[in-house]
This record gives sequence, C-alpha cells and structure tokens, in this order.
Amino acid sequence: MTTLLHVRASPRGDGSKSTRLAEAYLADARSNNPDLVVDTLDVWTEPLPVFDGDKVAAKMSVIGGQDLTGLQKSAWEEIVSVADRFRSADRYVFSVPMWNGGIPYRLKQYIDIIHQPGLLWGLDPAAGYSGLLADRHATLVLTSGAYGPPAFTSPAFGEDHQSTYLRAWLNQAGITAIDEIRFQPTLLTSDPDGDLLKATQRARELAREHGMFETVAT
Repeated sequence: MTTLLHVRASPRGDGSKSTRLAEAYLADARSNNPDLVVDTLDVWTEPLPVFDGDKVAAKMSVIGGQDLTGLQKSAWEEIVSVADRFRSADRYVFSVPMWNGGIPYRLKQYIDIIHQPGLLWGLDPAAGYSGLLADRHATLVLTSGAYGPPAFTSPAFGEDHQSTYLRAWLNQAGITAIDEIRFQPTLLTSDPDGDLLKATQRARELAREHGMFETVAT
C-alpha cells in the first residue's frame, strides 16, 4: 500500500486551477493504484502551530545536541506531530498557485514547521546537509496568473520563485525525483480554457507514466 500526501496551497476551493489539475492527476493515479491512500492536507484549514521562540529554541538545541527544556520539549513534540504526517508519506503532490512570484504564506509556514533537523534533514560540519527523505517522489502542480516560463512570454511578467524554492527545499530534504505540471499563465493567454485542457491532459498522462507506485522502504 502506498500513501500519497496531497498538499493543497490554494484557498480558492473548487475555483482553484492548481487543485483541479492535482485532482485530475490523482484520479488517474487511483485508477492505476487501487490500494493508493490519498491523504489531503489543506494548509488553509489545517491547524498549523505558530513557529515561535520556543520552537526556534528547541530547533537550535536539537542542532547543538543539547537536552530540551520543559517548554522546548513540548514545542518540539508539537513540531514532530506535524512532521510525522509528512514523513509517513511515500509520494507527494503539491498544488501551488504563485503569489507575488513565490508561494502562499500558509504553505511557507507549513514548510517552516516540518523542515527540521533529525526529521527532514541532517547537518554535518564537514559534509553539510543530508536529506532524510531519499527515494520519495514529488509532483508539483504549478499555476500563475500572469507569469509564464520566459521561453513563452515576452516581456516576462515576474520571476519564478515558486518552483525554484520548492525544488530547493525538497532537494535539501533528500527528494530529488520531482515532476511538474504547469498551467502558466492562467490569465494572460488567448485560450485559457484550451490551455487548462492541455494542462489537465498533461496531468493525466503523467499519472499514467508513473504507473504503479512502489512503497518506499523505511
């Protein structure tokens, strides 16, 4: 049995193009994998804890190999409870609209909570960072209103700190197998319906290319 975590970063519900594309991918993925368990995490409805001073202190204590104090211990346990849901998944789908060139702040908050030493990464003074989630796979579903890849738009409307940030973060966590489904731009296009259809077809084709999922050995 394979568990896929779908992280939804748009607050627009059924009006979200990124969510619709992700659901198209998931529909075909379920057809190919009858035992697939899809866990949907909506960052807008999930009760995410504030990454406050106690949590920062706990993080620094973990990095330094120090014992956690009472407040730090409870803060760290809260972090671990959120991160464990992410770590338990075999595959990931992120449906993410572009906000001001980057990602929605609630998704950034979620990442800041779970991206912790000993949970998603390790750090060695000589060797540097090492990701702890090797052999996982992620699919990024990316949308943006005006921005489009530079090869397709002139002049360029914004810059891509959306996919670049997500890829850099996932790589640091050890996830290097990453695919993308893009619908960009969604507004500055002469055929929005046609472009959405093409992106939907791409999502379904990618799910078929992925075929049967294999559970990550842990």
